[in-house]
Amino acid sequence: MNSEILQRKHTRREFRERMQSGELKACIIPVAAVEQHLEHLAMEHDWRSVCHVATLVAERLRPQVLVAEGLMAGISEHHMRHPGTLSLRPGTFLAVLSDLIDSVVRAGFKNILVLNGHGGNTAPVNGTWDQFLRQSQVNLHFLPYWRVLTEDDAKELLKSRLPSDVPGHAQEFETAFALAAFPENVRPKSIKEQIDQKPALASASAGEEFIKRIVDRVAIYVQEMMDGKRIATMPDYYP
Repeated sequence: MNSEILQRKHTRREFRERMQSGELKACIIPVAAVEQHLEHLAMEHDWRSVCHVATLVAERLRPQVLVAEGLMAGISEHHMRHPGTLSLRPGTFLAVLSDLIDSVVRAGFKNILVLNGHGGNTAPVNGTWDQFLRQSQVNLHFLPYWRVLTEDDAKELLKSRLPSDVPGHAQEFETAFALAAFPENVRPKSIKEQIDQKPALASASAGEEFIKRIVDRVAIYVQEMMDGKRIATMPDYYP
């Protein structure tokens, strides 16, 4: 039996047979951004990190969970003064996200998690989420992956001891995540040369523990969705 976790790796027959058998129970759609992350982190950080979490969660819950293709670019107008950043207008981002959700609903998924890796996407999505729920009529959730962390996690694992640094833009948390998961994306020399020195506090060991806790808790979140213990509240309809 095919237990591939990535939607894009399936043939249409493989996907059809898995869905018709009832094996596939939930779908994760990652969304993030490609934008400047100070002088020391690669611009793909948000996208790479959310995909890292999504695939580890799907592997944990294999064969019931599939990772669909998401949105690499996000709402990043506030970073556009730094050349190289990619940004979508809020309307564009929300329209494409709506179409992706509709696609996986029509594929047969009843439990869908939009897993977010970029803070700039959060407010626009929250502002329109009722519309997405009305349109989809399934158990649809939106979760920035760092929301599963607590203040105690931050105080325990961050040398800064500041909960506000989770996620923080290219600060200790994101740098630690990168050091643990994809260290080739970190430029240590640039950390020493830039004005902001908080990233210098980061360690791979802290990043590994953060990732472990995130994956554990997001996996529980998705399992609860599949078990009927975490159900999206449908918005009211008005006469």
